[in-house]
Amino acid sequence: MKHPLEFLPQPLRKPFFILFLGLTVVIFGIFAVLEKPMQPNGIVPFEVAGSVERSQAILDSWDENARLIVAFGLGFDYLFMPVYALALSLGLLLAGHEKPSRFHAVTVWLGWGALFAALFDAVENYALMKILVEGSAVVPLPQIAAVCATIKFVLFILSAALGLIGLAVPKNK
Repeated sequence: MKHPLEFLPQPLRKPFFILFLGLTVVIFGIFAVLEKPMQPNGIVPFEVAGSVERSQAILDSWDENARLIVAFGLGFDYLFMPVYALALSLGLLLAGHEKPSRFHAVTVWLGWGALFAALFDAVENYALMKILVEGSAVVPLPQIAAVCATIKFVLFILSAALGLIGLAVPKNK
């Protein structure tokens, strides 16, 4: 199996990684600012609530302004998804380059996983937007959002961790 971004010429990989990593950091900072009006129940607790009762309690804790910010954030997240997915996948492409075959194979798999994380994020956001627009949490929307969010977070964390570990793994001789 090939890494999903292996088609990129070698000289472009690092510059594209730096570009998408920078955009990821900037957009993540924007989300951190947007999160303030939602406290004490931010977007992450809403994503992983997993039950009608918990989702509804979080929804009810937000005033109209917070709900508008959540709606904006969920929509804006659709622009963020390809950015962070490409940053992670490119990071793994760089981390696995000229590394031992087992490590390289895992970076290839997680390179795909980083892209799939964005797909799970899209499904999660759709479920959360339905809850937000309807003003009430109903089965199975909180459960779908929680499962998709959990898979997204696991793939994101594994991808980021493996990319960092790749800095310490020596290249093939």
